[in-house]
Amino acid sequence: MAFDPEHRLVLSVIPGKRTEEKVQQLLQDFKERTEGRIMNLMTSDEYPAYKTAIFEAYGVERVPPRTGRPGRPQKAVKVLPRKLQYATVHKERENGRVVKVTTRVVFGTLRAVLAALALSLVSTIVNTVFIERHNGSDRNRNRRKVRKTCCFSKDWQVHEAMTYFTMYSYNFCWPVRTLRVKIGEQAYQQRTPAMAAGLTDHIWTTKEWVTYPVTSRLKDG
Repeated sequence: MAFDPEHRLVLSVIPGKRTEEKVQQLLQDFKERTEGRIMNLMTSDEYPAYKTAIFEAYGVERVPPRTGRPGRPQKAVKVLPRKLQYATVHKERENGRVVKVTTRVVFGTLRAVLAALALSLVSTIVNTVFIERHNGSDRNRNRRKVRKTCCFSKDWQVHEAMTYFTMYSYNFCWPVRTLRVKIGEQAYQQRTPAMAAGLTDHIWTTKEWVTYPVTSRLKDG
């Protein structure tokens, strides 16, 4: 899952076991949904497939300039945009408990990562706590994912459908306490992630979300 911690917004979901193929699908879907924009900072745990998938999704081919010397011209090479910053969280465990957490800059520079964190409204350090916390909220909304439950899915297609349903309806139908804004001396306006991100101006009912017309963009070919 790709998650926007500032607006608590679920951006992309690919159900299934975490594999290199699934991670690549996630990054491609995330890039399309955000129209290729470069995020201020991308973070994850140290699963190595993320590094490869980010490079494949955002890398652009550049042809080295001609040197004027005889011989074949150099082949185009794939490079990442300078604005792309990606850092990972490294956790050290002893007896199943986390005893130390460190961060590593994978793409970009430490200075650029610190500058991105300085602009963040929700955190001053590289971490994965927001998506981990959302996993807990998702288990609360989707009983099929609760540990030691009798509500487990018997069919993968149903489980996948419920995953999409709970994840994306959360954006529009689930007011998040930390997103509320004060509108009076003792009054607050509750907001969903979609409201915080400027995608809507009200809390949707489940019926409204389910019956909203679906649109899709067809690609040439």
